[in-house]
Amino acid sequence: MHDLQFLLITGLSGAGKTETVRILEDMGFFCVDNLPPALIPKFAELCAQSEGKIKHIALVCDIRGRGFFDHLIAVLEELEERGFLYDILFLEASNETLIRRFKESRRRHPLAPEGTILEGIAKERQRLRELKRRAHRVLDTSQLSPRELREEMIRWLDDSGTRSDLAVSVISFGFKHGLPLDADLAVDVRFLPNPFWVEALAPLTGNDAPVRDYVLQRTVTQKFLAKYLDLIEFLLPEYVKEGKQELVIAIGCTGGQHRSVALANHVADFIRNQGFVVYVEHRGLQNQTS
Repeated sequence: MHDLQFLLITGLSGAGKTETVRILEDMGFFCVDNLPPALIPKFAELCAQSEGKIKHIALVCDIRGRGFFDHLIAVLEELEERGFLYDILFLEASNETLIRRFKESRRRHPLAPEGTILEGIAKERQRLRELKRRAHRVLDTSQLSPRELREEMIRWLDDSGTRSDLAVSVISFGFKHGLPLDADLAVDVRFLPNPFWVEALAPLTGNDAPVRDYVLQRTVTQKFLAKYLDLIEFLLPEYVKEGKQELVIAIGCTGGQHRSVALANHVADFIRNQGFVVYVEHRGLQNQTS
């Protein structure tokens, strides 16, 4: 078996496939829309040769593929024979909902270019009947807002173990250089004792053990961290639940060399121990000022 996960998205026109692709892209999936089924096995082989760069793939196949679409089931069986695992997500909605969506978008149904929308929907339901029967998940989007659809997808992929984790960036910075524009959460730690005023510590940075110990062993620092890390521990799963894929935490002191660096490293270690991917950046040190 190949170490790849394929998610085939199909279903009725107007049921939300485009919005689902946007959600999956945010979750780290490599998405391809309207790929002819005959090309799927070759595409799978190319992904398998990516040396781990592509692991989660979402393919959208529907009746827009015209005659090619009729061979989809046979192609999926071939994919399975080649050792590729896949799940089928079938999106549907009520006739009333689909008609309303088509009228709002002013689009014609692909199977009824000269007939009524309802006729096109009926033909499509009949044509997709076998594929729906094979689906691993059938999702009715009639009553789902885009936000609710996102939550439903995250919940489902969480259960199947395929969700991409929230990526967290922890940035240390100096207020003298300005607040990072990309920060989601920013905290000012200039209230903590400043190692810059200790002659032996001034030339060092928060990456050095003497400065780290000076900052982290202070009673006021320990009280602050107890409260701040408790807040972060609470927020992280809530952000995941909301569908957030990237979080930037900024920690600032005066110059971005001592206190913020030591605390950013400590906070990053804490978040990493929670099982999240963490990136650390020390912008004050890039400026090479104290």
